[in-house]
Amino acid sequence: MAMEQVPLGTSELMVSRLGYGCMSLSARPRDDDRGAAVLRHAFDLGVTFFDTADRYGAGHNERLLGRVFAGRTDEIVVATKFGFVGDPADPDGVDGRPEHVHAACDASLRRLGVEVIDLYYLHRVDPRVPIEDTVGAMSELVAAGKVRALGLSEAAPATIRRAHAVHPIAALQTELSLWSRESEAGPLGIARALGITFVAYSPLGIGFLTGTIQSARDVPPGSRLARSERLAPGNLERNTALVNRLRVIAADAGLTPGQLALSWVLARDSDVVPIPGTRNRHHLEENVAAVHAAVDEAHLRALDSVFAADAPAGRRKSAAGLAIVNR
Repeated sequence: MAMEQVPLGTSELMVSRLGYGCMSLSARPRDDDRGAAVLRHAFDLGVTFFDTADRYGAGHNERLLGRVFAGRTDEIVVATKFGFVGDPADPDGVDGRPEHVHAACDASLRRLGVEVIDLYYLHRVDPRVPIEDTVGAMSELVAAGKVRALGLSEAAPATIRRAHAVHPIAALQTELSLWSRESEAGPLGIARALGITFVAYSPLGIGFLTGTIQSARDVPPGSRLARSERLAPGNLERNTALVNRLRVIAADAGLTPGQLALSWVLARDSDVVPIPGTRNRHHLEENVAAVHAAVDEAHLRALDSVFAADAPAGRRKSAAGLAIVNR
């Protein structure tokens, strides 16, 4: 079954209703053959929107994506991000200076093996550089034919407005899932008001919403969940209870917990595009099947009730992670 294509903001780009987040393909232990096979299978299943970043695997992720789709990038939409240059907990870990914008783009073009990047994001806003200066430099990339459309990640509403006044922003990438609903209060609304597509990363709660984790022992080695406050003693029990309720609702809907969690994000409307990532072929197929699932409104309302914005225990990111989120 063909996957629905939706516009990316007011740009000329069209993307699949479900994208693919490539970050996990650079997690260790790496298996590039397996990663390449998953990327090809995602495309075969109708996914045309692939999200990477220069930070993922220190360039490894971009190179892998470029090799897999060499000569076929006109059939997909490639999104990559720049801005991280060091430890995110360090004030110098984000660089939004105009000179870095140009240097980072040229490096990503080389690693991807392309002449133009479809969607180029600022990964995090640099608090030391006016957003007008950073986006102004990004707009120069569009004028030079190196980039087709611009995006921001984890930007506050006021910042989004200022950036959009300099050059149209096609996409805002921010965390959104049943257990990370903070963005509904501001970023999602401003994105809609300005005609910006909302790209939802970690729509499965870094895997927690799949219902496979009942204790800290179930966390896959190397997973970001291992560092999450939400798996700390006390928080884990409360959050597991929420997911167990998700399991019950999903069973009633005839879906897996992960599929229902994805369906909830997809139900926000066609201007919200989730980008789950996985290295597992079966999980990929489950995710894509969620796009075609018919979900009863009653099940979605039940999820809204169970997963109120303040329901999960613990912050969605570490203190260091939240320190570089633009507010």
